[in-house]
Amino acid sequence: MEGSRRYMKNVLVIFVLTVAAGCTVGPNFRTPPAPAVKIYTEKPIAAQTVAAPGKAGVSQRLVYGQDIPGQWWRLFHSKQLDTLVRRAIKGSPTIAAAQASLRQAGENLNARTATVLFPSVDGSFSPTRQKILDASYGFPGGGGSTFTLYNASVNVSYVFDVFGGERRELEALRAQVDYQRFLLAGAHLTLTANVATAAIQEASLRARIGATEQIVASQQTGLEMVQRRFALGGASRADVLAQQAQLAQTKATLPPLEKQLAQTRVQLAVLCGTFPAEGSLPEFRLEDLRLPGELPVSVPSSLVRQRPDIRASEELLHAAGAKIGVATANLYPQISLTAALGSDATRLVDLFSPGTAIWSIGSSIAQPLFHGGELLARRRAAIAACDQAFAQYRQTVLLAFQDVADVLYALEADARTLRAQAEAERVARASLDLTEKQFQIGAVNYLTLLNGQRQYQLALINLVEARAARFADTAALFQALGKGWWGNEQEEILPCPPAHR
Repeated sequence: MEGSRRYMKNVLVIFVLTVAAGCTVGPNFRTPPAPAVKIYTEKPIAAQTVAAPGKAGVSQRLVYGQDIPGQWWRLFHSKQLDTLVRRAIKGSPTIAAAQASLRQAGENLNARTATVLFPSVDGSFSPTRQKILDASYGFPGGGGSTFTLYNASVNVSYVFDVFGGERRELEALRAQVDYQRFLLAGAHLTLTANVATAAIQEASLRARIGATEQIVASQQTGLEMVQRRFALGGASRADVLAQQAQLAQTKATLPPLEKQLAQTRVQLAVLCGTFPAEGSLPEFRLEDLRLPGELPVSVPSSLVRQRPDIRASEELLHAAGAKIGVATANLYPQISLTAALGSDATRLVDLFSPGTAIWSIGSSIAQPLFHGGELLARRRAAIAACDQAFAQYRQTVLLAFQDVADVLYALEADARTLRAQAEAERVARASLDLTEKQFQIGAVNYLTLLNGQRQYQLALINLVEARAARFADTAALFQALGKGWWGNEQEEILPCPPAHR
């Protein structure tokens, strides 16, 4: 009994010393500093875009440092768009999958935390029927005895995290949870941007179809004029055929536009998590959207904290650094403690009776001696993986800044393009009106009329596309800046419920 007490005391001393001497090997993670740049572009972008006629020609002012609204799509002042985006968030399988991945990562962290922070305790009960020969005890020629042995015990085991390998593993798992959280944020941002872009695309296609139909009506009128001139001898058969060919070519552009419109509405249905046949989607038109007059733009130092893809890449770098600590800790001794307390009896009713108690306690220390260079190679591989994660993080940051710079250039160019296209359409319309009047009185030939119609057709289609581009690139700016509802807790949209419990 005295020996067991002495052994227990020694084990307790070892436990206290190992806990007191515990450390965490490997690098401690530090958030990479924000890029030391003040602007996104090589040359400063104008703080305000030029204006153009129409609702899509609003002059937009860039407000640097202003917070980005969580539900940025509401800046277009379209109740239909707001309703559709919320519907997509609730019904999207992509969002549901990202939420499930986040829950899975969280539960994996919980499971590993339990094994690191707490000892493993298991109960066991084992009845054994066995026969022992008398020869086993030095009595040859004798018979043997048969009996049943019942054993009930509680076993406890614990591995001391002396060098922090287990803590580094938990750190890596926590980084994986944050990685999945930012993937979910990125899925929300991508989904809302895709819905807004698809809605703008639908509105653009409807406007192009309307413009094309307007051109068809104008060319039909022109064909009737040419036919009247032909009947009076003022135009040739070739002029009539040319006008008919022009009209047929314009009509031929309608089916592709109608196909794109149908496919865009199918895309919207799928983004909302519904089948295309279910329909019930609102219709979008450019005149129902309002272009935001003020555009909040994050300063470059804030972009790395707002973009979900950058934050996700940062967490991968964090996890890679923690795994260096895991590989380093594997080079050092592993200390564990085991204990068991139970009872042995030949009858079930005698279990836990006086005199049947059994117990054991032990500790072990294992030091890697020779693994053929395996452990060192694994540590070098972990360092290389961390270097790779850092390079990928830098590439993600560079691409994010490229996205913002591209959109800022596009916004400025869009405004100038729209103003130029509005002027081109106005001049082409006035020129065509004058040419039609002159053609009716025979002041110009048919080729002049045909050329005027083609110029106006091109100018009108280009004007529609220029208007749509301003809406699309405005939505692209919010996506490029990254911050969405996930960055504003007060505006957070509740996640979809899981399919199973």
